[in-house]
Amino acid sequence: MKAKLKEIILENQNKEFPVVISRNIEIPLNLNIIITLIGTRRSGKTYILYQKINELIKSGIKTEQILFLNFEDERLKLDTENLDQIIQAYTELFPEIDIKNTYFFFDEIQNVTGWEKFVRRIFDTKSRHVFITGSNSKLLSTEIATELRGRTITYTVYPLSLSEYLDFHKISKKLYPQKNKSKVIHYTQKFLTEGGFPETVFFDKQSRLKILQQYFNTMIFRDVVERYKISDVGTFKFFLKKIFAGVTKPFSINKAYSDLKSLGYKISNKYLYEYFDYCNTVFISQSINKFDFSEIKQEKSEKKIYVIDNGLLSAIEFSVSRNNGKLLENMVALEFMKAEKEIFYFKKNKECDFIVKDKNAFLPVQVSYEISNNDTKQRELKGLAEACKYLNLNKGIIITFDQEEELTYKDIDVSVIPVYKYFLE
Repeated sequence: MKAKLKEIILENQNKEFPVVISRNIEIPLNLNIIITLIGTRRSGKTYILYQKINELIKSGIKTEQILFLNFEDERLKLDTENLDQIIQAYTELFPEIDIKNTYFFFDEIQNVTGWEKFVRRIFDTKSRHVFITGSNSKLLSTEIATELRGRTITYTVYPLSLSEYLDFHKISKKLYPQKNKSKVIHYTQKFLTEGGFPETVFFDKQSRLKILQQYFNTMIFRDVVERYKISDVGTFKFFLKKIFAGVTKPFSINKAYSDLKSLGYKISNKYLYEYFDYCNTVFISQSINKFDFSEIKQEKSEKKIYVIDNGLLSAIEFSVSRNNGKLLENMVALEFMKAEKEIFYFKKNKECDFIVKDKNAFLPVQVSYEISNNDTKQRELKGLAEACKYLNLNKGIIITFDQEEELTYKDIDVSVIPVYKYFLE
């Protein structure tokens, strides 16, 4: 194994890492703390590592001082017992290099049992320059909590935001002159339906759909079925389809259980709760709580579900792929998450799509593709007004695709804002 490790280490040092388009996420290089990147498969974590490696080389760091390993490389057959061979292989290759000046990059390290103790030992005794990535939030956060406490800072990497998507296409974000605004609107519509997985941005429709469906299957089998040892794959896939079809709505595990039971599936409610948790853990979906001033009631509430990327959602669930309203709400939820905002949904007599918490301030937000129809407009305003009254606020917003106005409804100032304007300005 050690000979193979030497071969892979040298191979990675000699290859030219691709020059990548910068993301809106600042990863420090010399913070003297373990840098952890988590997020869905193919969201760009590896390319952020490539970007950091390129920055190091530009700054004068020798390639021999950089050790990069991707733990999804099938040649790496590592477990708890032989992880130390990585250090042995590296020091035998470069005995003249002081290891404290070496930068360690470990991609998808959660694939190796016992990784946390190994990383902690490197950081404590070898080098303070350690970068790790993983596609499993719970696995990493649980182990970080117990093994790496005080030694790490964690960043969540999502597929591209709208701003990053425009950067990839080299589109100016200025909304003037009209010609440029028209380009922004055009690419916002593309982003709404095609999503922002970096690898798929420049593919044609058929290629993109095929790749996204492959992502989905890999997430199901490698990230969930294999990792959590699910034996009844058919039931899990049916449950996952229910999640995708129910996007943007409060999701009832009990209703899903009844649907499965009526179709002849035999499964316990307990497993459905576990399935739901797995989907969030591996970033297939993310869920939000119903707003309540009681945190206990929040946790016990039915969750609203959002799929991690609009392109993935469109590629898998045909019923949603043509529903601009659902796609816009899913996009808005993800844009808030990418901006590290804490979000909830509100429901009493009426419903408000989001309550956005920023420090100690709250902002009620409705999302509607358009509000030209008066019934639609009144529905959105009533839900917004009820949320504002509950929170004792006099201001709320409605995010649309391309409508804009200022109005007052029941003493509440309402700003109707296009999605591109809200998230780009």
